[in-house]
Amino acid sequence: MATHLPQGTADAAAISPQELALATRNHGMPLEALAYDLTPAGLHYLLIHYDVPLVDAAGWRLEVDGAVRTPLSLSLEDLEGRPTVTSDVTFECAGNGRSLLEPRPLSQPWGLEAVGTARWTGTPLARLLDEAGIGDGAVEVLFTGLDRGVEDGAAQPYQRSLALDDALHDDVVLAWAMNGVPLPPQHGFPLRLVVPGWYGMTNVKWLSRITVLDEPFTGYQNARAYRVRQDADDDGVPVSRMAVRALMLPPGIPDFATRRRFVELGAHELQGRAWSGAGAVEHVEVSADGGATWAAARLERPAAPHAWQRWTFTWRPPARGDYELCCRATDATGAAQPLDAPWNLGGYANNVVQRVPVTVT
Repeated sequence: MATHLPQGTADAAAISPQELALATRNHGMPLEALAYDLTPAGLHYLLIHYDVPLVDAAGWRLEVDGAVRTPLSLSLEDLEGRPTVTSDVTFECAGNGRSLLEPRPLSQPWGLEAVGTARWTGTPLARLLDEAGIGDGAVEVLFTGLDRGVEDGAAQPYQRSLALDDALHDDVVLAWAMNGVPLPPQHGFPLRLVVPGWYGMTNVKWLSRITVLDEPFTGYQNARAYRVRQDADDDGVPVSRMAVRALMLPPGIPDFATRRRFVELGAHELQGRAWSGAGAVEHVEVSADGGATWAAARLERPAAPHAWQRWTFTWRPPARGDYELCCRATDATGAAQPLDAPWNLGGYANNVVQRVPVTVT
């Protein structure tokens, strides 16, 4: 066991009871579901900060207030009657890969499964804000959910803000449907925010209020949580857009306990998905020797601007034995996945390359 660990971390080999309780409430997408273009709702990753609120759609209202000329109070029917858009969007939790860090930050102990792509239907946020009329001094837009909890010693709703320019981007949606049906309770019924390209904490669920602010929001989820910092005294840098990542659908069959993969000697068509919050993925590479050498995979164009891209690679192991398969992506900005995990106190944005141990029999 490691000693002298930073505050808020644990030895990577020891799962605390608190982390176990979080892991039973939240779940990742089984990596075999990378085979789906759109992740079925029941397989899509799920993180619930507090509790799932029970919402009566008939009595629910969305309030739009703050620095606006015309405050709005809208029913779900009101929203559904406005201009509608549908967009396929990949979500990833900012803590994806946290459990791979040493020492491990104490929070939801994600492996690499905190991801999913769904088809979201709703009304563009910019049109609604234009209808309300944004005040001259506006700088941010605050989104408040119905879920409440205690963090940093204070009871609070889940709230996140976006800079005004980010909120007004034409791809930001107030979604009431997921994969063609009303939002499931755990995914934010009756309304949630969808901000393509940003990590999952941005996509506020169970949305009840949108407030235009004339000064920056200093609430917990913006000022303290979701910041990349090296120690507790560091103000850190806000987590925002998803770092470039590729994931592989593990080949063959698994050992039940260890998840090690077993395949027969012969050709194997590897496949996976790649994405980046900075734009399109330019190329994906695959290694069969733990990252010592790499070969280019075949990368498909995205089916939608904000959806992951499928890649394939034909792997022909030369002999029986043990291998370590890896995949890594590079996006249009030139950013590529690192071989070593970038450590920070919250365990955020760890886009280290995936490693899949495989035995060829």
